[in-house]
Amino acid sequence: MTVKTISSEKISALSAILELLQRHEYEFITISPASHELVNRRPGNELGRDLAGIFGWNRPFKPEVAGKELFALLEQAEALDFDGNAWRSRLRVSSMAGQLFLHSAFPTTEADAIFFGPDTYRFSRVIEQYLALYQPEVRCAVDIGCGSGAGAILLAQNLPQAQVYGVDINDKALAFAHANGVASGFSNLHWKNSNLLRELQGEFDLIVANPPYLVDASERAYRHGGGLLGAGISLQIVEAAMNRLAPQGTLLLYTGIAVVNGEDLFLREVQSMLGGSTMQYQYREIDPDIFGEELRNPAYASVDRLAAVELIVNKPAR
Repeated sequence: MTVKTISSEKISALSAILELLQRHEYEFITISPASHELVNRRPGNELGRDLAGIFGWNRPFKPEVAGKELFALLEQAEALDFDGNAWRSRLRVSSMAGQLFLHSAFPTTEADAIFFGPDTYRFSRVIEQYLALYQPEVRCAVDIGCGSGAGAILLAQNLPQAQVYGVDINDKALAFAHANGVASGFSNLHWKNSNLLRELQGEFDLIVANPPYLVDASERAYRHGGGLLGAGISLQIVEAAMNRLAPQGTLLLYTGIAVVNGEDLFLREVQSMLGGSTMQYQYREIDPDIFGEELRNPAYASVDRLAAVELIVNKPAR
């Protein structure tokens, strides 16, 4: 299912899959790729025997397990592969905050794969905690690099008075986000292909982002964060937000950072960027050790650890 083949009819089929799964009270918490692979390798997990097996664990399955209606929708969405013995879904579905989200099949090896996992759940908690604590007045919000649309949909759910934009450079991600948004039922969502905020006009009361932050040899869009050991895109988002926040607006950034010889390289650059401005910021480490297996990557030969962090940047009133 390539970008060019995702028509409005297929988006309708994708959202219908989610609506049918919601009627079946489907739920699945998506874990890290390493854990997912480990669980699927266990004896007895060769085939999907229920909806979680099909759409969560993404195992091969027989048509009768899905049922006629769901199988037909998967065919309509061109979201099925057949290996001669069993079928396999080209997409997965995860649950979060009462909503369902389509994302890419396992493993996420394609350059345009849409990732959903532990980072998405941490990102959602960052958003929910911020909204609950500060109760901001938001008229216009944007999720940069929206991927599956999880951040934007969470904002639309909690800020019904706001217009919420999800932007990404990955057209396939935008198609999945659109389908996820349709299934959510929120009417204040808008999706647009944009590199950062370049294709959008105006200022924003709230900018959120969960950008890629790893060094990925294949430079997959959802993983590769660019320079400074993966912090490149995160720093670009900080710079873009400084120029596009409305007075009293906020950037809420969840990202991963590299610590080298005890120093947080991302924080060092943020302090340099914000040092001569009127912006105020808060910074905290959420998880001190994430994706530890990445330290085997030669690019991280000098890195002590990878950590998940939250950066809040506030623009003062005029």
